[in-house]
Amino acid sequence: MVSRTTDDYRDMVTAGCQAVCEPAFWAGFDRSSAAGFHDYFCQLTDYEPKRAAKFGLPHFCWLCINPKESEDVALATDVIALIPKFLDRANVLGIGEIGLNKNSRNEMKVLEMHVDLAARTGQMILVHTPHLEDKLKGTRLIMDVLKADSRVRPERCIIDHVEEHTVKEVLDRGFWAGMTLYPESKCTAARAADIVEIYGAERIWMNSACDWGVSVPLAVPYAALEMRRRGHSAEAIDRLIYQNPVRFLSQSGKFTLG
Repeated sequence: MVSRTTDDYRDMVTAGCQAVCEPAFWAGFDRSSAAGFHDYFCQLTDYEPKRAAKFGLPHFCWLCINPKESEDVALATDVIALIPKFLDRANVLGIGEIGLNKNSRNEMKVLEMHVDLAARTGQMILVHTPHLEDKLKGTRLIMDVLKADSRVRPERCIIDHVEEHTVKEVLDRGFWAGMTLYPESKCTAARAADIVEIYGAERIWMNSACDWGVSVPLAVPYAALEMRRRGHSAEAIDRLIYQNPVRFLSQSGKFTLG
């Protein structure tokens, strides 16, 4: 939401949204210093919750250095060293969105550093998976890293940006699967509905992409309309788009509504 206007908050409240859960992500450009990330973490844990509260929305967040900026291991090391002092903030749910972008060795090293931090501090994990032809390979590499650490519980990790060719493996290995909805790339509402109809709704949730590119904060409500059009019951839609996220996020004692 740091890339959005207050109109988006108003629209989400009008559509019935109950909370915002914002991962640390790429700012549209590569940040040049750890100090820039420090300010960003302050924005996520102090300023943005106050802005959301003006519209009656609880704001939660996750902290990390995004995979797109993880090629610089020295920078990533400095940024990760900043995170522990923010973990006790009231709206911080865990470490994310960590993962891979180009599946490089440096990205893998930084991923392992993030996972170690999450495991040492008992944090939940939100994962970003690569795009297009690198997605399946990257998803498998990420899950291997998570599974290799005995301190990590799969049910406290969500693998985001799943698509038709990755969702089954994510679910089979015990993780939660997130579908990030975009209007013209990645997973559309129709594709997400197809996935739910094929693989079911257990440990799956939908989330609206809100970033610097073409994205729609109301993508989840639009997907609910698509599911209703297909004949899904109101109860089934509520379980998927509301109860599932609440069930996952409530594993953090900080996540409360109302």
